[in-house]
Amino acid sequence: MTPQILGTLAQKVQPAHTALVLVDMCNDFLDPRGKTATRGGRSLEHGRRVIPAMRRLLTAARAAGLLVVHAQHTTLPEHASDSGPWLDARSRATFSVTDLCVQGSWGQRIIDELTPEGDDVVVQKYRYSAFAGTNLDLLLRSAGTRTVICAGVSTNVCVEATAREAFSADYYVVLPEDACGSWSVPLHEATLETARHRYATVCTTDDLTALWRDA
Repeated sequence: MTPQILGTLAQKVQPAHTALVLVDMCNDFLDPRGKTATRGGRSLEHGRRVIPAMRRLLTAARAAGLLVVHAQHTTLPEHASDSGPWLDARSRATFSVTDLCVQGSWGQRIIDELTPEGDDVVVQKYRYSAFAGTNLDLLLRSAGTRTVICAGVSTNVCVEATAREAFSADYYVVLPEDACGSWSVPLHEATLETARHRYATVCTTDDLTALWRDA
């Protein structure tokens, strides 16, 4: 029997079966005092540019009754959550450092503009994907989720890793392009183009908020 297909954006993002996953909107990634800016030398221009769109998206999602998940990058003290392969890759990562978002630190906290509240869920993640070694899939399936909207930073790393794994777990994936940011605009655009061709629906924040408002 052919499975039911949700073929339109409106069908995919019905609030009853949709979750918004905000990826790595933490001080160490987005605040000028954070480690990627002060020690990694990363420009925050493109990452911070998406914050207003993300605030609108978050407000609309809460109002529509979506499950909201903040995926929070975390490093345990003394590298207790790290492995050799992870530290090797992280030590060579562009504009980054190996001790980002140490658990319990100011750098790990979600930025003030997007502070979790109410029924929001916070999932600490220790790798690029918010699914790797976390209970995210359990939370989504327990809530009856069929579609995952991924937004945050960086488009071409943690957002992409989370979105690809969501697709591999048989969720519909939606990427609001103006609510995703990277230190590299070309990599941001290339990631969205690949997603559009292979595993996700790419749209805008306005597309989503209009659908939820009409619903």
